[in-house]
Amino acid sequence: MRKLGLIAGAGGLPAEIADHCRKAGRPYYVIRLRGFADDGTLGHPSEAVGLAELGKCFKVLRREGCEAVCFAGIVTRPDFSSLKPDMRGIAALPGIVAAARHGDDALLRRVLAEFQKEGFAIEGVHEAVGAMTLPLGLLGAHGPAQAHRADIERALEVAREIGRLDVGQGAVVCNGLVLAVEAQEGTDSMLRRVADLPIAIRGEPGRAMGVLAKAPKPIQELKVDLPTIGVATLRGAARAGLAGIVGEAGRLLIVDREAVIAAADEFGLFVLGVEQKAP
Repeated sequence: MRKLGLIAGAGGLPAEIADHCRKAGRPYYVIRLRGFADDGTLGHPSEAVGLAELGKCFKVLRREGCEAVCFAGIVTRPDFSSLKPDMRGIAALPGIVAAARHGDDALLRRVLAEFQKEGFAIEGVHEAVGAMTLPLGLLGAHGPAQAHRADIERALEVAREIGRLDVGQGAVVCNGLVLAVEAQEGTDSMLRRVADLPIAIRGEPGRAMGVLAKAPKPIQELKVDLPTIGVATLRGAARAGLAGIVGEAGRLLIVDREAVIAAADEFGLFVLGVEQKAP
């Protein structure tokens, strides 16, 4: 079993992956990205590395015997002028900055290419921890009503379309009306915007309506940036008066699965996995 180097950003996902590796007996080491990684990974074998310290990152991964790397957690696009690269970072930075001008997916592919140049295999979270993805069908006790079916289809259509345009991964639809699409602000902020909309066009607790759909971008590097939901997503959806959340089975990550199921049951939300749309 090859040793995994976990490149950890913000949020609970990196700690959950590290916990899984420890329980499963898979050798691993965590690179905590300075300024992003949460305290949840501090209890694991790890070292802090700056975002542009590529040389240090590669050196630590080799020292620890890592053969594969997995990127997990939130890393917002930096102010490139404020980065403090080492020599290897200086060599890579012009290409990374140029790629960033073509969108987030181009940026991610360029970063992955730097790791592949150094001989590291890339594992997506869904490969490292397959049980963390949304299954086909329902997750939890609640299912959609017939009245929700049209919103499910419309929300997925919109989420896939904004993904095709490299805008974002999520969309909210209620009674056929697109209430919000996700861009750089992220899902939680998008749901807060929905919660601030007039009650006349959205649901509310006790009168749930509307659906959040999340889908990967068609051009997306799935080994790095699969759509993700967690308890905060469920809480935000409930506050916005939504009836449920839908995603493509095997292509939506669930952070803290048991807690997500419990939250869905508590809030009366459905969480539904559907078949991936054929290209």
